[in-house]
Amino acid sequence: MFATIAKLLMKRLIVAIPILLVVSALLFIILRILPVDPAAMSLPPNATLAEIEAKRLEMGLHLPLIQQYGIWLAQVLHGNFGTSIHFRRDVASLVMTTLPSTIELAVFAMLIASIIGIAGGLILFHVRGTRKEAGLDFGSILLLSLPEFLWSLFLILLFGVALEWLPFTGRLSPGVERPTITGFLLLDSLLAGKPAVFWNAVQHMLLPCFALGISFSPSIMRVLRSSLLDVYQDDYIHQARLRGLSERRILIRHGLKNAILPTLSLMGVQFGFLFGGTLLVEVIYSYPGMGNLMVDAIRNADLPIIQAVGLTYCIVVLVISIAVDSLYLILNPKLRVR
Repeated sequence: MFATIAKLLMKRLIVAIPILLVVSALLFIILRILPVDPAAMSLPPNATLAEIEAKRLEMGLHLPLIQQYGIWLAQVLHGNFGTSIHFRRDVASLVMTTLPSTIELAVFAMLIASIIGIAGGLILFHVRGTRKEAGLDFGSILLLSLPEFLWSLFLILLFGVALEWLPFTGRLSPGVERPTITGFLLLDSLLAGKPAVFWNAVQHMLLPCFALGISFSPSIMRVLRSSLLDVYQDDYIHQARLRGLSERRILIRHGLKNAILPTLSLMGVQFGFLFGGTLLVEVIYSYPGMGNLMVDAIRNADLPIIQAVGLTYCIVVLVISIAVDSLYLILNPKLRVR
């Protein structure tokens, strides 16, 4: 099994290299043809034409586009993403500072989406053929129709403004000191022995995580319900009933075990979309993650940050895809080719 997984990982890594090259080239070329002068943006507003031209020469903007891309790619391979035009800081450090916050947000949002989606899928399957099925099916479609930013606004108005139960801005309350060990706030607060900081961070994460989780859960519900309906048509389900097994045992030991595989594939795809979908939610909740960094970069035409964040999103999605494929291979023995 481990040899098969290693072989799969090698294939995925080989395929990932040209994907990253294409994405990086598209990012670089598209941003360079925009009507924005990085040299002028890097200098104060009162800079002279001579100073701008000197900056252009320093940044290599006078070179052919393909040569500029080659220079930038060589720097990226050495971990150098350049300097932020707006923040005047190393881009790699900015990305590494904000990436853990976005990963935490996406992971916990996906956990919420999985719990709601699997529970909802089981309920939808349980009420099949009854009067409740139509109402619950309509409810799942309604949830599917509402995007994450509407859930964000609704949760803010209800739990943040009306009830005042939860905070809805930032990562921590003012005055709370953040421990810095790994960059992951929840983990750092536990390692530092500060449960109050951990709980404060969790409170700030609840609303954005639920906004993302609820919006992505209906797809999981419906796919799991459909997978269970398909599985229950197979002969081994009928044979299990003939052996006198209870419906609950059939569902847990046989039906769910096989129906969860296509659901798992969907969850992997959903996690990739969810990670990208954090951008809008982070802006709404003033959450200091990569989404907010990207919005600031776009607002200020900060090309180095836009390139770095776009490439980081691509890498994270590829890693998620490889991880899901490996997990699917572990859970499905039929795919293990000796």
